[in-house]
Amino acid sequence: MRRQKGFTLTELLVTCAIMVVLAGAILPLTKVTVQRENELELRRSLRVMREAIDAYKKMADEKKIEVDDSTEGYPPDLETLVKGVKLKSEGKDKQKGEDKLMKFLRRIPKDPFTRSTEWGLLSSQDAPDASSWGEENVFDVYTKSRRKALDGTNYRDW
Repeated sequence: MRRQKGFTLTELLVTCAIMVVLAGAILPLTKVTVQRENELELRRSLRVMREAIDAYKKMADEKKIEVDDSTEGYPPDLETLVKGVKLKSEGKDKQKGEDKLMKFLRRIPKDPFTRSTEWGLLSSQDAPDASSWGEENVFDVYTKSRRKALDGTNYRDW
């Protein structure tokens, strides 16, 4: 009798068992990697929006843009940072006689955890731990996600 080529049932079972063990070890690592990437994206988005709010406040304090006194120099909403505000008269385009717009954000970034452009907002009159926005101005932004970070902190507190 000739010996046939191929794998025995035992060899196939051992190979499958090894593959299952390796897949089980890789899956949690993949979840942590994805969460870490989302955390980096959240930090980046918050930094961009906070820098835009600070730039708006600085321009308002320097009286380079018109602002409502009740906003204390902060933007009334995030959409204002995207649409832009007119610079005061020295910002006119001399050739066309038009007002120049100062835009602070290209777009409102998406929250990587809620997959939405809806962010939690705080005004300068709100308490630091407030859960609702007073709508006077935008002093700070935070995620609406209720998840916890890898370091154990709440994403909302970032």
